[in-house]
Amino acid sequence: MKLSKLILGCICLLLSFSLYAQKETNKNHSCLKCHAHRTYKYMNEDFGMEIKESMCSNRMIDTLAYQQSNHGMFKCTDCHSPEYETFPHAGNLRMELMYACNDCHAGDPEYAKFHFEAIEEAFYESMHYNRSPDAFTCWSCHNPHTYKTQARIGEKISETVSYDNNICLSCHADVSKYELLTERENINILKSHEWLPNQELHFKNVRCIECHTQLSDSLLVSHVVMSKDSAIRECTSCHSANSHLMASLYRYKSLESRKGSGFLNAVIINESYVIGANRNKYLNILSVVIFGLVLIGIFTHTIFRIFKSK
Repeated sequence: MKLSKLILGCICLLLSFSLYAQKETNKNHSCLKCHAHRTYKYMNEDFGMEIKESMCSNRMIDTLAYQQSNHGMFKCTDCHSPEYETFPHAGNLRMELMYACNDCHAGDPEYAKFHFEAIEEAFYESMHYNRSPDAFTCWSCHNPHTYKTQARIGEKISETVSYDNNICLSCHADVSKYELLTERENINILKSHEWLPNQELHFKNVRCIECHTQLSDSLLVSHVVMSKDSAIRECTSCHSANSHLMASLYRYKSLESRKGSGFLNAVIINESYVIGANRNKYLNILSVVIFGLVLIGIFTHTIFRIFKSK
Protein backbone atom coordinates (compact mmCIF):
# COMPACT_ATOMS: atom_id res chain seq x y z
CA MET A 1 0.00 0.00 0.00
CA LYS A 2 2.80 2.40 0.97
CA LEU A 3 4.71 1.46 -2.20
CA SER A 4 1.71 2.19 -4.41
CA LYS A 5 1.24 5.58 -2.74
CA LEU A 6 4.92 6.34 -3.25
CA ILE A 7 4.70 5.41 -6.94
CA LEU A 8 1.52 7.46 -7.33
CA GLY A 9 3.22 10.43 -5.66
CA CYS A 10 6.20 10.16 -8.02
CA ILE A 11 3.89 10.01 -11.03
CA CYS A 12 2.01 13.10 -9.85
CA LEU A 13 5.30 14.91 -9.29
CA LEU A 14 6.53 14.01 -12.77
CA LEU A 15 3.25 15.13 -14.32
CA SER A 16 3.41 18.41 -12.44
CA PHE A 17 6.98 18.97 -13.59
CA SER A 18 6.04 18.06 -17.16
CA LEU A 19 3.13 20.52 -17.13
CA TYR A 20 5.37 23.22 -15.66
CA ALA A 21 8.06 22.60 -18.30
CA GLN A 22 5.45 22.73 -21.06
CA LYS A 23 4.05 25.94 -19.61
CA GLU A 24 7.54 27.48 -19.50
CA THR A 25 8.17 26.41 -23.09
CA ASN A 26 4.90 27.90 -24.29
CA LYS A 27 4.88 31.00 -22.07
CA ASN A 28 5.82 33.25 -25.01
CA HIS A 29 3.87 31.37 -27.66
CA SER A 30 1.16 34.02 -28.02
CA CYS A 31 3.87 36.60 -28.89
CA LEU A 32 6.22 34.42 -30.91
CA LYS A 33 3.52 32.91 -33.12
CA CYS A 34 3.71 36.29 -34.89
CA HIS A 35 7.08 37.79 -33.95
CA ALA A 36 9.11 34.68 -34.73
CA HIS A 37 7.99 34.64 -38.37
CA ARG A 38 8.31 36.81 -41.46
CA THR A 39 4.55 36.90 -41.84
CA TYR A 40 1.58 36.79 -39.49
CA LYS A 41 -2.17 36.35 -39.82
CA TYR A 42 -5.14 37.88 -38.09
CA MET A 43 -8.89 37.91 -38.56
CA ASN A 44 -10.51 41.14 -39.72
CA GLU A 45 -13.77 40.95 -37.81
CA ASP A 46 -15.39 43.80 -39.78
CA PHE A 47 -15.02 42.03 -43.11
CA GLY A 48 -14.96 38.48 -41.81
CA MET A 49 -11.72 37.63 -43.60
CA GLU A 50 -8.24 36.48 -42.64
CA ILE A 51 -5.45 38.98 -43.37
CA LYS A 52 -1.81 38.04 -43.92
CA GLU A 53 0.83 40.72 -43.31
CA SER A 54 4.63 40.99 -43.38
CA MET A 55 6.37 41.32 -40.02
CA CYS A 56 8.74 44.29 -39.73
CA SER A 57 12.30 42.99 -39.65
CA ASN A 58 13.12 44.93 -36.47
CA ARG A 59 10.12 43.33 -34.72
CA MET A 60 11.18 39.78 -35.53
CA ILE A 61 12.70 37.58 -32.82
CA ASP A 62 15.22 34.80 -33.46
CA THR A 63 13.81 32.26 -31.02
CA LEU A 64 16.97 30.14 -30.82
CA ALA A 65 19.18 33.19 -30.16
CA TYR A 66 16.67 34.41 -27.57
CA GLN A 67 16.61 31.10 -25.70
CA GLN A 68 20.42 31.07 -25.59
CA SER A 69 20.67 34.71 -24.50
CA ASN A 70 21.06 36.06 -20.96
CA HIS A 71 17.35 36.96 -20.88
CA GLY A 72 16.06 33.78 -22.50
CA MET A 73 14.26 32.59 -19.35
CA PHE A 74 11.95 35.61 -19.19
CA LYS A 75 8.43 36.05 -20.42
CA CYS A 76 7.91 38.82 -22.96
CA THR A 77 5.64 40.60 -20.50
CA ASP A 78 8.38 40.64 -17.85
CA CYS A 79 9.84 43.55 -19.82
CA HIS A 80 6.97 44.62 -22.06
CA SER A 81 3.53 45.80 -21.01
CA PRO A 82 0.96 43.04 -20.31
CA GLU A 83 -1.34 45.02 -22.60
CA TYR A 84 0.59 43.51 -25.51
CA GLU A 85 -1.29 40.28 -24.82
CA THR A 86 -4.29 41.94 -26.46
CA PHE A 87 -4.32 42.02 -30.27
CA PRO A 88 -4.42 44.31 -32.11
CA HIS A 89 -1.91 46.12 -29.90
CA ALA A 90 -2.80 49.62 -28.75
CA GLY A 91 -0.79 52.24 -30.66
CA ASN A 92 0.35 54.04 -27.51
CA LEU A 93 2.29 50.93 -26.41
CA ARG A 94 4.96 51.82 -28.95
CA MET A 95 5.77 54.84 -26.81
CA GLU A 96 6.57 52.83 -23.67
CA LEU A 97 10.06 53.37 -22.30
CA MET A 98 12.38 50.37 -22.34
CA TYR A 99 14.00 49.24 -19.13
CA ALA A 100 17.67 50.11 -18.68
CA CYS A 101 20.11 47.53 -17.28
CA ASN A 102 20.13 49.02 -13.79
CA ASP A 103 16.35 49.04 -13.54
CA CYS A 104 16.73 45.33 -12.83
CA HIS A 105 20.37 44.75 -11.92
CA ALA A 106 21.29 47.71 -9.69
CA GLY A 107 21.77 46.88 -6.04
CA ASP A 108 21.31 43.15 -6.59
CA PRO A 109 24.07 41.19 -4.78
CA GLU A 110 23.70 38.35 -7.29
CA TYR A 111 24.96 40.61 -10.08
CA ALA A 112 27.47 42.64 -8.06
CA LYS A 113 30.41 40.94 -9.82
CA PHE A 114 29.31 42.51 -13.12
CA HIS A 115 29.58 46.07 -11.71
CA PHE A 116 26.48 47.40 -13.47
CA GLU A 117 26.59 50.69 -11.57
CA ALA A 118 30.19 51.32 -12.67
CA ILE A 119 29.28 50.37 -16.24
CA GLU A 120 26.48 52.93 -16.22
CA GLU A 121 28.86 55.66 -14.98
CA ALA A 122 31.36 54.74 -17.71
CA PHE A 123 28.60 54.72 -20.31
CA TYR A 124 27.69 58.31 -19.46
CA GLU A 125 31.31 59.30 -20.19
CA SER A 126 31.24 57.57 -23.56
CA MET A 127 31.32 59.64 -26.75
CA HIS A 128 28.36 57.57 -27.97
CA TYR A 129 26.11 58.76 -25.16
CA ASN A 130 27.38 62.34 -25.19
CA ARG A 131 26.76 62.72 -28.92
CA SER A 132 23.27 61.15 -28.85
CA PRO A 133 22.04 61.18 -25.22
CA ASP A 134 18.39 60.72 -26.19
CA ALA A 135 18.92 58.02 -28.78
CA PHE A 136 21.86 55.98 -27.50
CA THR A 137 21.06 53.40 -24.79
CA CYS A 138 22.38 50.08 -23.52
CA TRP A 139 20.26 48.36 -26.16
CA SER A 140 21.95 50.24 -28.99
CA CYS A 141 24.83 47.77 -28.57
CA HIS A 142 23.34 44.95 -26.49
CA ASN A 143 20.24 43.54 -28.12
CA PRO A 144 18.06 42.42 -25.18
CA HIS A 145 16.73 39.47 -27.21
CA THR A 146 20.11 38.04 -28.25
CA TYR A 147 22.83 39.39 -25.94
CA LYS A 148 24.84 36.85 -23.97
CA THR A 149 27.94 37.12 -21.83
CA GLN A 150 30.94 36.32 -23.99
CA ALA A 151 34.20 37.80 -22.68
CA ARG A 152 33.80 36.23 -19.22
CA ILE A 153 32.85 32.72 -20.36
CA GLY A 154 34.11 32.44 -23.95
CA GLU A 155 36.48 29.51 -24.39
CA LYS A 156 38.27 31.03 -27.36
CA ILE A 157 39.56 34.57 -27.66
CA SER A 158 38.77 34.47 -31.40
CA GLU A 159 35.08 33.91 -30.62
CA THR A 160 35.06 36.83 -28.17
CA VAL A 161 36.73 39.08 -30.77
CA SER A 162 34.21 38.11 -33.44
CA TYR A 163 31.19 38.49 -31.14
CA ASP A 164 32.24 41.89 -29.75
CA ASN A 165 33.30 43.32 -33.11
CA ASN A 166 29.96 42.33 -34.63
CA ILE A 167 28.29 44.52 -31.98
CA CYS A 168 30.26 47.52 -33.28
CA LEU A 169 29.67 46.60 -36.91
CA SER A 170 25.93 46.26 -36.34
CA CYS A 171 25.92 50.08 -36.56
CA HIS A 172 29.16 51.01 -38.28
CA ALA A 173 28.55 48.59 -41.15
CA ASP A 174 24.77 49.07 -41.34
CA VAL A 175 23.75 52.43 -42.77
CA SER A 176 20.07 52.04 -41.88
CA LYS A 177 20.85 51.57 -38.17
CA TYR A 178 23.65 54.15 -38.17
CA GLU A 179 21.31 56.82 -39.51
CA LEU A 180 18.96 56.34 -36.57
CA LEU A 181 21.63 57.65 -34.21
CA THR A 182 23.38 60.40 -36.15
CA GLU A 183 23.08 62.77 -39.08
CA ARG A 184 26.72 62.16 -39.97
CA GLU A 185 27.70 60.28 -43.09
CA ASN A 186 28.39 56.64 -42.39
CA ILE A 187 32.06 55.94 -41.72
CA ASN A 188 33.99 53.71 -44.12
CA ILE A 189 35.76 51.39 -41.68
CA LEU A 190 38.41 50.20 -44.13
CA LYS A 191 39.25 53.70 -45.31
CA SER A 192 39.40 55.18 -41.82
CA HIS A 193 41.85 52.42 -40.82
CA GLU A 194 44.11 52.69 -43.89
CA TRP A 195 47.02 53.60 -41.59
CA LEU A 196 46.77 50.22 -39.81
CA PRO A 197 49.29 47.64 -41.13
CA ASN A 198 47.79 44.29 -42.12
CA GLN A 199 44.19 45.35 -41.50
CA GLU A 200 42.65 41.93 -42.01
CA LEU A 201 44.85 40.27 -39.39
CA HIS A 202 44.14 42.99 -36.83
CA PHE A 203 40.38 42.97 -37.45
CA LYS A 204 40.34 39.20 -37.05
CA ASN A 205 42.34 39.02 -33.82
CA VAL A 206 41.70 42.29 -31.94
CA ARG A 207 38.47 43.92 -30.80
CA CYS A 208 37.59 47.48 -31.81
CA ILE A 209 37.37 48.40 -28.12
CA GLU A 210 41.04 47.54 -27.53
CA CYS A 211 42.00 50.77 -29.29
CA HIS A 212 38.81 52.80 -28.97
CA THR A 213 38.05 52.59 -25.23
CA GLN A 214 39.70 53.87 -22.10
CA LEU A 215 41.29 51.17 -19.96
CA SER A 216 39.43 50.37 -16.74
CA ASP A 217 40.88 48.93 -13.54
CA SER A 218 37.56 47.53 -12.33
CA LEU A 219 35.58 46.55 -15.44
CA LEU A 220 36.14 43.50 -17.60
CA VAL A 221 35.03 45.49 -20.65
CA SER A 222 35.52 49.24 -20.68
CA HIS A 223 32.44 51.24 -21.67
CA VAL A 224 34.17 54.60 -22.07
CA VAL A 225 34.30 54.77 -25.86
CA MET A 226 36.72 57.52 -26.88
CA SER A 227 36.70 59.80 -29.91
CA LYS A 228 38.82 58.76 -32.89
CA ASP A 229 41.41 61.39 -31.98
CA SER A 230 42.01 59.62 -28.66
CA ALA A 231 42.17 56.11 -30.11
CA ILE A 232 45.42 54.15 -29.74
CA ARG A 233 47.68 54.35 -32.78
CA GLU A 234 51.04 53.36 -31.26
CA CYS A 235 52.08 49.86 -32.30
CA THR A 236 54.11 49.44 -29.11
CA SER A 237 50.95 49.78 -27.01
CA CYS A 238 50.25 46.15 -27.87
CA HIS A 239 53.53 44.94 -29.37
CA SER A 240 55.60 45.18 -26.20
CA ALA A 241 56.29 43.28 -23.01
CA ASN A 242 53.86 45.58 -21.19
CA SER A 243 51.15 44.87 -23.75
CA HIS A 244 47.89 46.83 -23.63
CA LEU A 245 46.14 43.55 -24.55
CA MET A 246 46.93 42.05 -21.16
CA ALA A 247 44.82 44.75 -19.48
CA SER A 248 41.93 44.36 -21.89
CA LEU A 249 41.35 41.41 -24.24
CA TYR A 250 43.37 38.86 -22.22
CA ARG A 251 42.66 40.30 -18.79
CA TYR A 252 40.59 37.45 -17.42
CA LYS A 253 42.08 34.69 -19.53
CA SER A 254 43.91 32.24 -17.29
CA LEU A 255 45.26 29.63 -19.72
CA GLU A 256 48.95 29.96 -18.84
CA SER A 257 49.82 26.65 -20.51
CA ARG A 258 53.10 27.94 -21.96
CA LYS A 259 54.30 29.91 -18.98
CA GLY A 260 56.85 27.24 -18.15
CA SER A 261 58.53 27.80 -21.52
CA GLY A 262 59.52 31.31 -20.49
CA PHE A 263 57.21 33.33 -22.72
CA LEU A 264 56.21 36.83 -21.59
CA ASN A 265 52.42 37.34 -21.54
CA ALA A 266 52.09 33.59 -22.07
CA VAL A 267 48.30 33.67 -22.13
CA ILE A 268 48.35 35.52 -25.46
CA ILE A 269 50.37 32.83 -27.17
CA ASN A 270 47.69 30.24 -26.49
CA GLU A 271 45.75 31.75 -29.41
CA SER A 272 48.17 33.94 -31.37
CA TYR A 273 51.69 35.32 -31.48
CA VAL A 274 52.04 39.07 -31.03
CA ILE A 275 55.43 40.40 -32.10
CA GLY A 276 57.10 42.17 -29.19
CA ALA A 277 54.56 40.99 -26.61
CA ASN A 278 55.57 37.31 -26.62
CA ARG A 279 59.32 37.45 -26.20
CA ASN A 280 60.90 34.45 -24.49
CA LYS A 281 63.19 35.30 -21.58
CA TYR A 282 65.38 32.22 -22.19
CA LEU A 283 65.84 33.10 -25.85
CA ASN A 284 66.64 36.67 -24.79
CA ILE A 285 69.36 35.38 -22.45
CA LEU A 286 70.63 32.95 -25.10
CA SER A 287 70.84 35.71 -27.71
CA VAL A 288 72.83 37.91 -25.29
CA VAL A 289 75.19 34.97 -24.54
CA ILE A 290 75.68 34.25 -28.25
CA PHE A 291 76.28 37.93 -28.96
CA GLY A 292 78.79 38.03 -26.11
CA LEU A 293 80.59 34.95 -27.44
CA VAL A 294 80.73 36.50 -30.89
CA LEU A 295 82.29 39.65 -29.42
CA ILE A 296 84.79 37.54 -27.43
CA GLY A 297 85.62 35.59 -30.60
CA ILE A 298 86.19 38.78 -32.59
CA PHE A 299 88.31 40.23 -29.76
CA THR A 300 90.36 37.00 -29.45
CA HIS A 301 90.84 36.79 -33.21
CA THR A 302 91.98 40.44 -33.29
CA ILE A 303 94.53 39.85 -30.48
CA PHE A 304 95.98 36.81 -32.29
CA ARG A 305 96.24 38.80 -35.52
CA ILE A 306 98.06 41.60 -33.71
CA PHE A 307 100.59 39.24 -32.05
CA LYS A 308 101.04 37.24 -35.26
CA SER A 309 101.76 40.39 -37.30
CA LYS A 310 104.61 41.19 -34.89
